Amino acid sequence: MFTGIVSDIGTIRTAEQRGDLRLVVGCHYDMATVAIGASIACSGVCLTVVDKGPDWFAVDLSAETISRSAQGVWSVGRRINLERALKVGDELGGHIVTGHVDGIGEVVAIVPEGDSHRVEVRVPANLAPYIAPKGSITVDGVSLTVNGVRDDPDGTCFGLNIIPHTWDVTTLGTLSAGQRVNLEIDVLARYLHRMREHVANV
Repeated sequence: MFTGIVSDIGTIRTAEQRGDLRLVVGCHYDMATVAIGASIACSGVCLTVVDKGPDWFAVDLSAETISRSAQGVWSVGRRINLERALKVGDELGGHIVTGHVDGIGEVVAIVPEGDSHRVEVRVPANLAPYIAPKGSITVDGVSLTVNGVRDDPDGTCFGLNIIPHTWDVTTLGTLSAGQRVNLEIDVLARYLHRMREHVANV
């Protein structure tokens, strides 16, 4: 489990196809405190540490994980948001995040608003019912609050207000229109939708 509060930005150093895709990710973590088998969220995807060095760790990605991730996110040189797994007693600063990508969004607009940035993201039709104003969503591993939702003929879009701190300490500051991003809906919204669906079918 995670909170969506990014604690480091890593850089993919190597990507080697060996059945699964093996990535080596450079980071600033004290790797002496990271065990083999530990979970680290990489741009919103929960991955398992399979090897490590003084300033890097390695993870394996299955074809299923790659197919459900935003295009280009696992490229060599790509900077990715990192978060270590939540420990009992840690501050829950964001919201409960599982590290399971529910869908891929597309950034359609980025507009400065004061010192912040307004970012608009288009979502797949199957995710639209789970997104509500003032609800939580995870974008590339970052816990954010939905400012507004708009249902257009060509799809549903939601808006985010990215404050300067978040813009500076995550990869969101490098977003551009047309870029694909990993999305995880609020786990509470997922269960509520399932409950309503089940009651309707009983």
